[in-house]
Amino acid sequence: MILINGECKRQIEISDRGFQYGDGLFETIEVKNGKPVFFDRHLTRLNTGCNRLHIPVPDPELLTAEVFSLCKDSDQAVLKLIVTRGSGGRGYRQPDPIQPTRVLSLHPYPDYPLAHKEQGIAARFCDTRLGLNPLLAGIKHMNRLEQILARAEWNDTAIQEGIMLDINDHIIEGTMTNLFYVKDSSVHTSLLTHAGIFGIMRGIIMEILSDNEIPISERLFNKDEFLSADEIFVSNSIIGIWPVNQIENSYFPVGPITKQLQSCLERFKSEAEASRP
Repeated sequence: MILINGECKRQIEISDRGFQYGDGLFETIEVKNGKPVFFDRHLTRLNTGCNRLHIPVPDPELLTAEVFSLCKDSDQAVLKLIVTRGSGGRGYRQPDPIQPTRVLSLHPYPDYPLAHKEQGIAARFCDTRLGLNPLLAGIKHMNRLEQILARAEWNDTAIQEGIMLDINDHIIEGTMTNLFYVKDSSVHTSLLTHAGIFGIMRGIIMEILSDNEIPISERLFNKDEFLSADEIFVSNSIIGIWPVNQIENSYFPVGPITKQLQSCLERFKSEAEASRP
């Protein structure tokens, strides 16, 4: 089912700037037992992105009502929420006034093997590099050509994720995930001030680490530092946490901190679900 500006339809204006220029933002949200998981956090990130791009923020009550209406009959699914700047002229100049387009679409939940979570996944380094732009870093804008080109680099079904570096050889993120590595009982994740996405799950993991007094640092690091890790794991809002057991010719165990975080995350999600109205 798809809702476009609250109406059940499948067509969008060809003049919409989301189609014309990728002028918009999106959120990918897990739906469980008829409700969007961590919706408040997704809404906060969406609002941050709208403010950064100077797109009027959708009315939160209206958007929330539409989201919950769309999700109410789904046991488990994926909700994609898109907000664009709406329709405008041919050039880059913004329309005046701006009338945003909001699109909600519900999709089947991916059937990932349980082994990805329990035994870990294989990953590779991508040749495609991320550009640097502090204005766009962190937000989930619709211009994702770098990730599309990176994901096109492999078809081997044994590899579940690609690791992306920036143009200065710093490791930033996966094509669809944020990255963490463990070294000497401390956790490190990439500094995302110039590239990358502030993932919802990334933020939750950092809260869990803080609550459990596990040292966490956001920093820039290179391949050599990354490959010297004791443990590596990736995260996003749909998969939660997956350990990484292999990157090309380097191998890693599914270590105790990764397992601890997986357990803590399950409790965190259960508590969040229990507190939802």
